[in-house]
Amino acid sequence: MGIRRIFSLVCLSAFVLSAWALEVDSFQTKSSQLVLSEKNAQLTLPEKKPSFMKKVGKTLGALVAEFNNIDTNYIEPQHYNFTVMAQSTLTLEVYRLKSKSNQSIVFGPESSIKVGPYFGYRWMFLGYTFDLSHMNSNSKKEFNLSLYSSMLGIDLFYRRTGNDYRIRSADFGDGVNTKPLEGVAFSGLNVGITGFNLYYIFNHRKFSYPAAFSQSTCQKRSAGSAIFGIGYTHHSLDLNYNELQASVERYLPDYSEKLDSGLMFNKVKYDDFSVYGGYGYNYVVAKNCLLAASLSLGIGYKRSTGDLQRSSFSFRDFSFRNFNIDGVGRFGFVWNNTKWYVGASAILHAYNYHKSQFSTNNFFGSVNVYAGFNFGKRKAYRQKKKTE
Repeated sequence: MGIRRIFSLVCLSAFVLSAWALEVDSFQTKSSQLVLSEKNAQLTLPEKKPSFMKKVGKTLGALVAEFNNIDTNYIEPQHYNFTVMAQSTLTLEVYRLKSKSNQSIVFGPESSIKVGPYFGYRWMFLGYTFDLSHMNSNSKKEFNLSLYSSMLGIDLFYRRTGNDYRIRSADFGDGVNTKPLEGVAFSGLNVGITGFNLYYIFNHRKFSYPAAFSQSTCQKRSAGSAIFGIGYTHHSLDLNYNELQASVERYLPDYSEKLDSGLMFNKVKYDDFSVYGGYGYNYVVAKNCLLAASLSLGIGYKRSTGDLQRSSFSFRDFSFRNFNIDGVGRFGFVWNNTKWYVGASAILHAYNYHKSQFSTNNFFGSVNVYAGFNFGKRKAYRQKKKTE
């Protein structure tokens, strides 16, 4: 038994030593491979992949470049980074209210002249206008922000039109003479409009919307394009019904009937969600002179809240009768030699909404006359001038 145990221990020791020897040999082999790998690290290490943020930055850069991908045979790019402009604006506004019994009243504000400075940096154009005819009143306010590229554009607007309206016309049925109401001052109306328009230019490589309405490029050859856009506007209309009824009784003493119940409200608010399409054309009259026109029709879904209905909304309130036709028109003439520019433009909006109790037709727009200059020439054009 002692010999067997000794023999077994010897065999076990030999096995352990053999296994250890194999492990040492394997370790040495791996060590040699590691040393060889370190000597040839430049050949064996994989290439470092770009980070997620670098990929996002590269994608955004390509997208921004596509925004201004233009055909220079048709469009001269902007040579400068900054622009300063002075502008005079005439604002047009008409609001028509109509009841279910066809009584209707049209309101319009007093005419006013607004002037203001504007400053632009590439796509961004920011300005503020001052109403010279209402310097002592803060009731009228207007703020506009526009971002333009050759492919996309967006307009943001905030307007509070004040309470200096007049009754422009009225219709209370056959045989009722409403002329005494025309021109009567009415301070019981306040109107606010807030919203945006986002539009896409299909033929943006040859047709330049900014050339006509933001003076950031120059149209060299005539071209047109289809236009697709979406928009949202929030309208608020505050009406003093008692004051309106008092005006009717004062100026129409022979009219014994009361205003229709459809006009008996103090406040109406409605949201307008629209999708529109149209066509624009830039006609190059002469070198540096451009005549532009753009017309778009939209289908707008309007949801209103007011004293006549619930303020909450559910899908049960959805109705195809709430779809109405809206319109946007833009017209402009500009002379631009890339450094100096002068011109005029008009932007007109029309919104319609009909419901069982009443309907509204809103028309507003602005006519602008402007002059300005660009400065801060871009690096590419500074270098081009040096080479010339």
